[in-house]
Amino acid sequence: MNSSNNTVWHRATITRTHRERLNTHHALVLWFTGFSGSGKSTLAHAVEDRLYHMNCRTFVLDGDNVRQGLCSDLGFSVQDRSENIRRIGEAAKLLVESGVIAMTAFISPFRTDRQRARGIFPHGDFIEIFCDASLDVCEQRDVKGLYRRARAGEVKEFTGISSPYEAPLNPELSIPTGEWPIEDCVDRVIDYLRQRNVFSGESDGG
Repeated sequence: MNSSNNTVWHRATITRTHRERLNTHHALVLWFTGFSGSGKSTLAHAVEDRLYHMNCRTFVLDGDNVRQGLCSDLGFSVQDRSENIRRIGEAAKLLVESGVIAMTAFISPFRTDRQRARGIFPHGDFIEIFCDASLDVCEQRDVKGLYRRARAGEVKEFTGISSPYEAPLNPELSIPTGEWPIEDCVDRVIDYLRQRNVFSGESDGG
């Protein structure tokens, strides 16, 4: 029997709206996606640093870190990748409910998985950010030496080499992380959040 059949969602006295008012900013998730080496983690943490100095409550869910804990039981098959993203989506949703600006830095290579993650958030709370760096640029960076090992057949199911990456078709933001300096990339994200009135200090009841 599915355990969810025996549970009921408990409605808290203190809601997301209360937390957003306390934090004086809206909560949402910034979902950074792109090839390994495209700058997802670098950009997410740089954005978090900027937001921290703007007195915002934030948290970054980083791919490598989550793979060592929450998703340490998963491999890199299509099925395991999908489950990895499902768990991350649910974790990010809890962070958003807590009033936090959550950021996720995951390759999340499949559109269906990203769309499924988007679907669990209220409309407008899921901001897909495509870290647009070509495979050539990412291989040249190859900070972890993974592309070299993948080319040599030492790493299986590696995105861009032996496993596909499906780029977003209509992301909220597409940032040329393969070309722009990191500060310009951060400015673009912050400008977008300002356009969305995330820092207005007013809650829309989300």
